[in-house]
Amino acid sequence: MALPRRNSIVVVGSSNTDMILKVPKVPRPGETMLGGHFSIAPGGKGANQAVAAARAGGAVAFVGRLGKDTLGNDALAALRREKITVSHVARSAFHPSGVALIFVGADGENSIGVAGGANQELTAKDISAARQLIEGASILILQLETPLPAVEAAAALARGAGVSVILNPAPAQALPDRLLRNTTFLTPNETEASLLTGIKVSGIASAKQAAVALQRRGARNVIITLGANGALVATAAGTEWFPGFRVKAVDTTAAGDVFNGALAVALAESRPLSEAVRFAHAAAAISVTRMGAQPSIPTRKEIGSMLRR
Repeated sequence: MALPRRNSIVVVGSSNTDMILKVPKVPRPGETMLGGHFSIAPGGKGANQAVAAARAGGAVAFVGRLGKDTLGNDALAALRREKITVSHVARSAFHPSGVALIFVGADGENSIGVAGGANQELTAKDISAARQLIEGASILILQLETPLPAVEAAAALARGAGVSVILNPAPAQALPDRLLRNTTFLTPNETEASLLTGIKVSGIASAKQAAVALQRRGARNVIITLGANGALVATAAGTEWFPGFRVKAVDTTAAGDVFNGALAVALAESRPLSEAVRFAHAAAAISVTRMGAQPSIPTRKEIGSMLRR
């Protein structure tokens, strides 16, 4: 099933069920922490980005794998409620659906452990099966909670078809240069940029050094997100810092996913990169003021209100 090319976004990635516990502070190794509010919500970096793009106004399709279990049924239903195309979501008979266990501290910071389950079955064959869908898109979004061969296959397919590729290199891991060369927009956070370059990224100056290093490896445009400090953007024209929005964070889970989903929508609408980054910043800022991953994702109307303020 092909989407209309205009403004269409395909997300290849993971879907998990998030089990979230609010605690006074994220526990240290060996520490038991009595928590407060517990909740269960749909999550997974890929599904989060798909939902973020859909709520921001994009026509979205999701490519991934779920288990043949209750969690998988619920995750699929959640995607359908967002009017996301799920014709290329396969169901595994061998592994359960992915699960993420999340501690959220009082300061909004989090610690996450993920059991990938069926997400780890995604292969290059799944990408080939979705060829028509990917080739008909404006933007392809990728992350790293699914096996790297599938990610590489999707990036290469999109690049060959002239489709822009956003790669959010999370969770952090080493990546081959051939993947970076097939990436139109690389969007690491400080931790991920540090791992990819060996440069300790802790602010704007070091982010600029890391971005240039990633460009030398083949990434055409690099957007290093700096949390509340905004983002450092490097293009062929040079580097520029974009400040973020000042809000009181209660849960930073999925903020990066929201940024990437909203960024994709703005780029698919042919907005200038500077405007697209600001649109993405507004969406991410709203999300950190709410608990949970997908429950925190704002609508296009809410993003517009934040930008007007």
